[in-house]
This record gives sequence, structure tokens and C-alpha cells, in this order.
Amino acid sequence: MTWRPYYQGDGKQRDVPLSDPPPWRTFPRASQHRQYQPPDGLIDAVNAALHLRRPLLVTGPAGSGKSTVIEQVAHELDLGDVLRWHITSRSTLGEALYRYDALGRIHAQNLQSAVARRSGPRSGRQGARSRDDIAPFLQLGPLGTALLPSERPRVLLIDEIDKSDLDLPSDLLDVLERGEYEIPELVRYRRQRVAIRHCNSRSTHVIEQGRVQCTQFPFLVLTSNGERDFPPPFLRRCIRYTMPQLTAPLLRSIVQAHFSGALTGEREQLIEDFADRVAAGNHLAIDQLLNAVALLTGFPELRDEQRESLRELLTRELSRA
Repeated sequence: MTWRPYYQGDGKQRDVPLSDPPPWRTFPRASQHRQYQPPDGLIDAVNAALHLRRPLLVTGPAGSGKSTVIEQVAHELDLGDVLRWHITSRSTLGEALYRYDALGRIHAQNLQSAVARRSGPRSGRQGARSRDDIAPFLQLGPLGTALLPSERPRVLLIDEIDKSDLDLPSDLLDVLERGEYEIPELVRYRRQRVAIRHCNSRSTHVIEQGRVQCTQFPFLVLTSNGERDFPPPFLRRCIRYTMPQLTAPLLRSIVQAHFSGALTGEREQLIEDFADRVAAGNHLAIDQLLNAVALLTGFPELRDEQRESLRELLTRELSRA
């Protein structure tokens, strides 16, 4: 592979072919289950969570590989695609269970009524009522889909739970304990059985009398950057694991899993320098090291000053702008 400065900064248009991206930046995103290297203790924590049907709360700095373990578990146990719920300060339990487009349904009802009235007053009232269907305006969220009855547990990643509103962990308690929830709009609906779409899918599940009860509690992985504490009732329901500090041997195994061939002297030096900075308290992420290894060892023709500039660019501390 040859270093190509695609961008020249002279404003001239060029038809330049781009080289292939590194494997972890191909799209649609490919699972990293083969490359993931679980640190000491994580395998036991995963198996404990699976045996006890408890959520696994994984705490560690951003970029330490907390969320990738669920892809490996889902692949090894053939549990299907990973459902994902990325938490923000605006996330609510309700949206994770299901979404209801009330305005869309009202608009559809008004359109149906307007069309039906053209056929006569009586047929207009009866026709609009008979054609009203709530199903197109309901869709299950990631947590709601994970709790559907199934022969095998589904897998759900609840990412960055510590970014949530203060009340969200407490709101989750009943769902995590009982494994069931209710959709009030369906409880009041005239039909007892309604087929509702899954999260991010055209597949549907028939919900009876507005209630969902799981038969196999899903494998839940909740990740936290350690930026806040959680209430004891929430922690009591979780198996907790803290990611260890990134050491040179662990980083070496990760790099070897992503790059073929033996570790060269330059790769080894990048790993050692990276591990030393982490030990000194620098906030760095694993993918920064992978980016540096890919770029700096993949293009031997880079000049020394250019190589040093790129190394600083790719491994800047995350706690600084």
C-alpha cells in the first residue's frame, strides 16, 4: 500500500481512486466478534449473567471495548442480531419499549372520514370506524423487542447508561425484575390481538390484550463510562464488571487480532508508548491505537516528520479539545 495524498489543497479537481478502508471502518458495519479479545474476568462475568438471567453492567472508559463483547456473545451462542439502545439525557423507558404515532393516526382517521363522507353520512361514520387500524402507528423499541416471547434469549446493548436522566435506572427496575410491560393504547383498543412491528424490522409480533411477557429473559449488556453512581436497587439487579487498565500485553493481543503477521518493531513501539501514556493517566481509546498502527506501519514511505505529526494527530488525549 502506498501513501496517497488524495487532498492537495490547491483547489484543482482530480479523479483519484480511494484505497480500501481498514476492516473496522467498512459499512455496513461488520461484527468484530472474531477480533475481540475479552480481558481477564469478563468471560466469567458474561457466563454469570447468562446463568442467572441478569443484566451485565460493564464500566470503563470510552473506547475500552465495553460494547463489543455483546457481538461476540451473540455470535458464539447464535442469538441473532444485536438490538441497540443508545442512551442520551432525553432517553425514556417508554420510547425503549414502544413508540406510538398518535398524530399520524389522527391524520389518517381524518382522511378516511373525509373520503367516506363522500359516500354518504351513514356510510361515512361506519366506514371510518371499521377501517381504523392502530397497528401501522405502533412500533416496538429495542427493549420492547428484546422482551418479546422467544425460544432463545434476544441480545440488547444499552449503551452509556450513565448519560441518562437520573430517574431512568430506577424506571428500569420493574421491567428488569418482571420481564413484562403493558401498551396502554392496545389495552383500550377494540381488537384483542394486534400485530406490531419489531424495532428496526418489518417483522411483527401479535400482542394480545396489550401485554408483553418475555419467556426467555434477554441477555442485556449495559455500558457505563463511570461518570456517575447508580442507586443500590439498580446495582443489585446487575452483574457488575469493571474493565481493567489497558496494559501492553492486552493491547498487543488486540493489535495482533486485527492485523496479520508478527508484530514489527514499529508496531511494538507504538503499543509500548500507548500503554505508557495510559498508565500515566492519559485518556485514550483502543481505536486510536488501531488507527495509528494502520496508518503509520502501513505506509513506510512517510517522512519522519510527517510520521511524528500523524502519530500526535491520531493519539491525542480524549479529555482535551
